[in-house]
Amino acid sequence: MTDIESAAGELAEARRSGKPCPPLRGRLIPEGDVGSAYRVQQLQVREWLASGQRRVGAKIGLTSRAVQETFGVYEPDFGVLTDTMAVPDGAEIAVDRLLQPRVEAEIAFVLGADLPDERVTTVDLLRAVDHLLPAIEVVDSRVAGWDISIVDTVADNASSGLFVLGTAPRRPADVDLRLAGMVLEHAGEPVSVGAGAACLGNPLHALAWLAGTMARAGDPLRAGDVVLSGALGPMVAVTPGAAYEARISGVGSVRTCFSKETS
Repeated sequence: MTDIESAAGELAEARRSGKPCPPLRGRLIPEGDVGSAYRVQQLQVREWLASGQRRVGAKIGLTSRAVQETFGVYEPDFGVLTDTMAVPDGAEIAVDRLLQPRVEAEIAFVLGADLPDERVTTVDLLRAVDHLLPAIEVVDSRVAGWDISIVDTVADNASSGLFVLGTAPRRPADVDLRLAGMVLEHAGEPVSVGAGAACLGNPLHALAWLAGTMARAGDPLRAGDVVLSGALGPMVAVTPGAAYEARISGVGSVRTCFSKETS
């Protein structure tokens, strides 16, 4: 078994057992070897699709300049979204589905056309995006204690967990994405605030990066894909039994709640 297969196996076992694994960096994946980390991610995704899951889009991570500096990297990363990760607006999430969940508010792009080109313009993006939705991403880590580097999170499908989308579409032409203010509330109190500018200066910049990256990899974004553009503010650790609502100006609101801890 190769180190790539071993890393994928450890992450899969963490998902199955609910017990996080040690960090992969410096053990199964060399420090800074992002290419190998993506191969670990791809191996897992192939297994999910072979088991009957359906790919529905992608998520972008590391869109905050401060977080990039923390990891010593200067571009985002991405992971794959499947149908089993989608949660209806307002639905309760069982906390035992996840290991170390955190929530963050984002803008979701829903594509109405393919983005096959490696270099895309703002006009290309606006033509391709059919509508916007508010989103709560439930991020998670299969690595113990969130002790992650860039290679750990990339290998772990960009620390993906679940995602919740609002149900009232907005046209991108009607929203100034850079200035779109966000507040994420728990029990009516703000726990995270931010704006579109926190996501690479504008969520459209994140979408442009992803479109080019996936086109160069020979797996371009397609019509119907959902793209989570990246956090608009700090992520928040989930409290079992809590409810969260994200409000994004011009885009709308979305909510989710979590079950109490199981005995």
